Amino acid sequence: MNPTNTVFDAKRLIGRKFSDPVVQSDMKHWPFKVITKGDDKPVIQVQFRGETKTFNPEEVSSMVLSKMKEIAESYLGKQVKKAVVTVPAYFNDSQRQATKDAGTIAGMEVLRIINEPTAAAIAYGLDKVEDGKERNVLIFDLGGGTFDVTLLTIDGGIFEVKATNGDTHLGGEDFDNRLVSHLTDEFKRKNKGKDLTTSQRALRRLRTACERAKRTLSSAAQATIEIDALFDNVDFQATITRARFEELCGDLFRGTLQPVERVLQDAKMDKRAVHDVVLVGGSTRIPKVMQLVSDFFGGKELNKHQP
Repeated sequence: MNPTNTVFDAKRLIGRKFSDPVVQSDMKHWPFKVITKGDDKPVIQVQFRGETKTFNPEEVSSMVLSKMKEIAESYLGKQVKKAVVTVPAYFNDSQRQATKDAGTIAGMEVLRIINEPTAAAIAYGLDKVEDGKERNVLIFDLGGGTFDVTLLTIDGGIFEVKATNGDTHLGGEDFDNRLVSHLTDEFKRKNKGKDLTTSQRALRRLRTACERAKRTLSSAAQATIEIDALFDNVDFQATITRARFEELCGDLFRGTLQPVERVLQDAKMDKRAVHDVVLVGGSTRIPKVMQLVSDFFGGKELNKHQP
């Protein structure tokens, strides 16, 4: 691992100015360096083959899109030249244009930029419902690091965003952190106060094991973590139950309902008027999250995964 040269979160930078408070705040959490060359545009600085190189966010995003193009071409067995690219519903014009530019750098013709929640609704065929009536659709998108809730109306194939809300810093990583913190304390308790947080390598190995355990707990009642020579040559083993995991993350899970309430308030809509609820993002596989959302909507069946 090489954290200072491992770039991620380009989506948080794209189309923003270096002086943007969001950029300044996010920079504190990134291991890689973000600078500006005097034009208030953020650029990412890395060491590559012994040289200092800079990339703007569009270039980084274009690398991701190029990889997607490659995967699509391999799957289809032919060239892909055109793309529809999705962005968060709250992206402004500058962020949308910068995303379009990333597609162009990746060698594609970007036919259009559409909102991610709109894409989710289309994936579930909610624009093709035959009754001809207007439908209110709530998209609950809980990913690895971000959480977005969007309320859409679909009428005759026309999508209208009624309200959006969420938390730009809530997701699977936060649930991993709760597990890491819990198990770090357990390690300390079992091993005469040994503090593994002083070792980046030990923390990284524990975090990887915690993420794996979290995934296991979506389908099993308990998960076992076993790491050889985790810290100071001490082996570590722990069992975590789904109930304990839900307890550790309970406030975070319950907190996801606040943005749901806010979008309904902003759109002046009663929750009983929502026809469809769509779950998007890996973290919505967590059974407790599914249960909380379903219960909030009176036991409604949710549209979820593998549309």
